[in-house]
Amino acid sequence: MNILKIADGSFLRIDMISSTCFRMRMSHSPVFNETNPYARYGIFDFSGDGTKPDVLENDGSHSLTTAGMIVSVECMTGHIQVTTGEGINMIETVSPLWIGKAGGFSISLKAAPGERFYGLGDVNRETLEKRGSVAQIWVKNVKSYVPVPFLMSSRGWAVFSNTTNRHNFDICSTDPDVLKIWGYYGEMDLLFFIGGSYASLLDQYTSVSGKPSLLPKFGYGLTFVCNQQANAREMIDDAMNFRNRGIPCDVIGLEPGWMETYYDKSVNKKFDEDRFYIPPWCSNSPEGIENLFFGALDRLGFKLSLWMCCDYDLSFEEERNAVVTTGSAQTDDLLDHLPSKDDFEQDMNIGHEPLSMDEYTVRDEGFFEHLKKFVDLGAKAFKMDGAWQVNEHPDRKWGNGMDDVEMHNLYPLLLSKQMSKGFSDHTGNRSMIYSSGGFAGIQQYAATWAGDTGGGPKPLASMLNHAMSGHVNTSCDMLVFTKEGIHFGFLQSWSQVCSWAYWRHPWLLGRELEGIFKNYARLRYALIPYIYSTAYEAYLHAAPIMRPLPFVYPDDSAAGNVVNEYMFGDNFLVSCFNDSLYLPEGEWIDYFTGQKYHGPFSGTYEVPDGKGGGLFVRAGAIIPMQEVMNYVDEKTVDKLIIDVYPSGKSSFTIYDDDGISLGYRDGVRSEIIITCSESNEDITITVSERSGGFEGMPEHIEMSFKVHAPEPASVKIGNTPHPFTFNDSLVTFTIPDADKGATIHLRYD
Repeated sequence: MNILKIADGSFLRIDMISSTCFRMRMSHSPVFNETNPYARYGIFDFSGDGTKPDVLENDGSHSLTTAGMIVSVECMTGHIQVTTGEGINMIETVSPLWIGKAGGFSISLKAAPGERFYGLGDVNRETLEKRGSVAQIWVKNVKSYVPVPFLMSSRGWAVFSNTTNRHNFDICSTDPDVLKIWGYYGEMDLLFFIGGSYASLLDQYTSVSGKPSLLPKFGYGLTFVCNQQANAREMIDDAMNFRNRGIPCDVIGLEPGWMETYYDKSVNKKFDEDRFYIPPWCSNSPEGIENLFFGALDRLGFKLSLWMCCDYDLSFEEERNAVVTTGSAQTDDLLDHLPSKDDFEQDMNIGHEPLSMDEYTVRDEGFFEHLKKFVDLGAKAFKMDGAWQVNEHPDRKWGNGMDDVEMHNLYPLLLSKQMSKGFSDHTGNRSMIYSSGGFAGIQQYAATWAGDTGGGPKPLASMLNHAMSGHVNTSCDMLVFTKEGIHFGFLQSWSQVCSWAYWRHPWLLGRELEGIFKNYARLRYALIPYIYSTAYEAYLHAAPIMRPLPFVYPDDSAAGNVVNEYMFGDNFLVSCFNDSLYLPEGEWIDYFTGQKYHGPFSGTYEVPDGKGGGLFVRAGAIIPMQEVMNYVDEKTVDKLIIDVYPSGKSSFTIYDDDGISLGYRDGVRSEIIITCSESNEDITITVSERSGGFEGMPEHIEMSFKVHAPEPASVKIGNTPHPFTFNDSLVTFTIPDADKGATIHLRYD
């Protein structure tokens, strides 16, 4: 890595993070102390190779070379050019870099004709493709809950603006050939990635910013949030209605009415005694808790979620646990100089005692500390409302010394971090934190929902933009009063219904919609092995659960800006809110009717009765399913249904683990790989021997196969004939102990 002095007297530092990623910073000084809050607070890892930098004068051009790219800098002009190891020009500045004397920066990059750009998180709920738009990177209530300053190019490179300050992306709007990143605050700090595909770029970006978390398995079921006026009796009635009506559900949540003080942001919150009475003799022992509504919910298989708001100064906790020092000052020294409550925001021109910015932050105590008592009682999830995490605090000086212009975007990220880490540290298990606000890096801590924006086309666009920004566990408030809303609501990364002040209970929708709701809920729960395996793949490589069509079909220009469709994992295509249908190249099967389509196909789609949109299976699909349960861990899953649509060669990896512990981070899981190969003579399905393991893993797995194919002359395991049935283009057979491995031949000779 090198520090280069350029003609205007400023300095440019380039750190090679990997063979295909570099970090570029600009300053008026050759001393580049690590002040970036991502690094300081242990959120991102861009430490580089540890080599001491050399300071080079402005004497021509300098190049840094890795196996994957060459970064060239012309010191006299500040011109930067990045080429791949094969010599393909990928990134090039079109004007000198600029950094203001008192903060601010600007960089302009050449955009090639036809180059497409994707990402930026929740800055736009209209389109996927960002060329021709301007985006402000600033958390805003309703308009931009979770902006992410990460942008990918169709030419195989990406940029991440590595600052929490307010700044902007002008993506070929002012100048049709220029991508400009600029802001009035802070210094330039950018990460560039070189990689062939969107999948590769997302994998690289999340290797720095954190891989998406794997939610507890119950988080991929259904979450239902009660009416905010519900009391304990009414909440239990809601839970019983789900069970009595055969509608699967895992999480039941309470809105702010559960607290004695409405919207209580203090550390003294407690249950409203009138609505949720907890006798003093019951709250301090497991036996006592079993007698309360916590125990009743647990016995019904429900996990309790509590609504939460926060305006606490989270920066004290981050400074206590900072992993990188700022300059020569050690963390402890910095803490010693942080303002105390008594002199916080002191104005020397006012002749009275100084006022604290808030009355509830306890400097020496993290926000999660006061929530442990609720976890001990039985809370398994927390919903983090937008209040007050998405609000601006223009006059606030935060405990870490930051002004709100730098802290505002960072705050909701720190909130999710501290909530997630606090829960996991206290319980030893995964957290189910779901938040409306967030920022870059949110994927490693929390799920999000699209805030107070309903469950229609705009939240869908928001989720697809998140998918192209490294964040995968996304959802919205399900629109339960329409078939379309239910269809979309159950085919998301995670699903939730929020009653809030309303009555969105399935049994209050009327007979037709209740039936549709129940059928979609049961479909989702049947697909839990498929959804969970897809979520596991998202954790490993950041491949989204909801995949925009350009992610899967980057060379299909017709798919480049489709916002009413997405791939649901590898094998399903979902269409929503529009009878316009586009199917990319290949064969597609209507999951509801069995009708086949040959792509590319454009036309209108007639939604079948009782459905709310299209659901199509890609030929070659292998879909693991299970028996529908009332909740995901009601029974040990030792039987799987494998739905196979043979076409060419395909495979699917079934991941499983205990569904709750943190062991997945250390690779504690099982894997079974199923492959299918179709030829003129036969169809061959191979089940690998199960590898890995985890506590509570079933001893053996039975697999019942449903193969969508003509009637074969025989089915054999190895060379041994095996019984099968055939009915309506479906070949079915069962393999006991399939986890031991098997090769199945459907013979047509």
